Amino acid sequence: MRRAPNRPHPLARRAALLTTTLAVVALLLVVVSGAVGSVAVTPLQAAQIVVGHLVPGMPWMSDGSLTPLQDQAVWQFRLPRVLLAGLAGAGLALAGALMQVTVRNPLAEPYILGVSSGASVGAVLVIVLGSAAVGGLSLNVAAFIGALVACGCVAALARKDGALSPTRMILSGVALGSLFSAITSYLTISTDAQNVVSVLFFLLGSVSAATMTSLVGPTIALVVGCVVAGGLARSLNALLTGDESAASLGVDATRLRGVLLVVASLLTGAVVSVAGGIGFVGLVVPHVARIAVGSDHRRTLPVTVLGGAVFLMAADLLARTVAAPTEIPLGILTAFVGAPFFLWLMRRAGSERAGFGR
Repeated sequence: MRRAPNRPHPLARRAALLTTTLAVVALLLVVVSGAVGSVAVTPLQAAQIVVGHLVPGMPWMSDGSLTPLQDQAVWQFRLPRVLLAGLAGAGLALAGALMQVTVRNPLAEPYILGVSSGASVGAVLVIVLGSAAVGGLSLNVAAFIGALVACGCVAALARKDGALSPTRMILSGVALGSLFSAITSYLTISTDAQNVVSVLFFLLGSVSAATMTSLVGPTIALVVGCVVAGGLARSLNALLTGDESAASLGVDATRLRGVLLVVASLLTGAVVSVAGGIGFVGLVVPHVARIAVGSDHRRTLPVTVLGGAVFLMAADLLARTVAAPTEIPLGILTAFVGAPFFLWLMRRAGSERAGFGR
């Protein structure tokens, strides 16, 4: 029986339901994370504090039911942390999705293409040598420049007959990633002892030092990434079919890949500069999204962005609580959670929609 013309596609309905569910879960994680910590705060009180700061005149902000310490713990420390985790997860997941379609390879992500390693070099240079050694650049700017340099090197080395070769991009990215990692390791072992712990904790990833100011860069990068990716969703679908098919549909594959690499570098650099090195988000989340709602980027991208946010927000909540009072770096936890889950997904019958089993 043919489907009625005006009836939504089943995967479109599933995508809408999943997007709504992920948005609700993200809000719940904000409230729960605001209530977890050494200062006793209930989820209801955490929600009241957030709403009270966003909407002036709320009675509970001045009736003495909330202490200044509770207000400070939630608004100045816990809320920026969970929001940064969400922004970082969304940015890395979107960057991974864009890189996977750029090289038409389901294993591509910011780390495999060397972009994250380049951003880490820029950030570690500031930590080890100080901003004066890199022309007075801040850590955020240095990380972004490092990501762009890595992106430019990959694009230059991947050119073949005037076009970007997906295979060469992966090989160049792996080689450059190893080179950048070696540079980072040398900087780490050659610095003073007091800097080593800071560098290692940064490279393993953490959002513990989040402030409201640190949210600005990732927010701008994510908005730009979402706008560009959303506007190019049909072109991304065409690129999946191959360069010749894309050209027949009026898509300039080489130019599109260049745009996607720049956007992915912007996202990666913005995240690495404030949250350090966090792996597996850009690899696992886009796969899960494609398994759930198919490969059409009009459905996949919203699920990917929200899924990445929820994944890293939940991971940060675990990082704070599973071994309290010790905090586990996010990169370690995402690897522990992501690797087995990723292997399990590969065994599922629906994994072909994510690029496996072909």
